[in-house]
Amino acid sequence: MVTAFIMIKANTGEADRLRADVEAISGVESAHIVAGDVDIIAKVGVETPAAVKDVAATQIQGVDGVEDTQTYIAMG
Repeated sequence: MVTAFIMIKANTGEADRLRADVEAISGVESAHIVAGDVDIIAKVGVETPAAVKDVAATQIQGVDGVEDTQTYIAMG
């Protein structure tokens, strides 16, 4: 199992809607609205690093209103 944390920047006023859309994506275990440089942090649990890339780069970045993402894979 690969665990990753994806930092998501949302367009202004979109964080609440985006959180629900991101949580609906397969592999996303949770998504939280946060204060700081990013708007949402999503925790992803999938089988391979390639699946992390699919969730982050294809599915999350494909959600309307997502401005940018940064992905961090947990090492332990």
